[in-house]
Amino acid sequence: MRPLIGITISCDDHRATHFSLRQDYVRAVEKAGGLPVVLAPGAPEDASALLGRIDALLLTGGGDVDPSLYGEERHASVAYVHPERDVFEMALARNALERDQPLLAICRGQQVLNVATGGTLVQDIPSSLPGADNHDPARERWELSHEVRIRPDTRLARILGRDRVAVNSFHHQAVKDLGRGLEATAWSVDDDVVEAVEAPGKTFALGVQWHPESFWNRGADFAPLFEALVAAAARP
Repeated sequence: MRPLIGITISCDDHRATHFSLRQDYVRAVEKAGGLPVVLAPGAPEDASALLGRIDALLLTGGGDVDPSLYGEERHASVAYVHPERDVFEMALARNALERDQPLLAICRGQQVLNVATGGTLVQDIPSSLPGADNHDPARERWELSHEVRIRPDTRLARILGRDRVAVNSFHHQAVKDLGRGLEATAWSVDDDVVEAVEAPGKTFALGVQWHPESFWNRGADFAPLFEALVAAAARP
């Protein structure tokens, strides 16, 4: 029986009555052997019940996390904040960690995971980290942007089988202070921006700052990330 992978869905930034989700997330999960289930933003108190009906959680990309959730004033660059999505996904992340339920967090999802565990974010890389690379270039979703170095003794390195990899990049925020129980496991080669985190004390809790789902039918091979998530979800 194919494991159920819950995929979070974004509030539409331009149509208040709609949700949105890039099909790449669904296709990447399907290709890895999982059965995708969409999780729309809802009541945080329902997070535990929802997780009880799925086998793993995939936190997706999207707008910025509300800085008030990590005790900071909002920078002028912060945009597309949806409080209902923030609190719902943080409840999902916290509950998944408590249950030791497999979790893969992508781009904004990594930032949600970090804040959910008590960490903070760089609200705007260009203004906060002078000299940093452009982490949000105007490129196609599948175009590679920069290289990332991966710490060799990590789950991410074992999954990808590499300690250096070229990635795409569509973010202006990043992990700053790490959340409790998380370790940084990858960094941008040119400016040391955190590109991946994981919780070594958990069965499978991993975040990446780039968008591996964009390659489900193209070029760079990030399929092992989704295959590892589905494999972890399938374990009794």
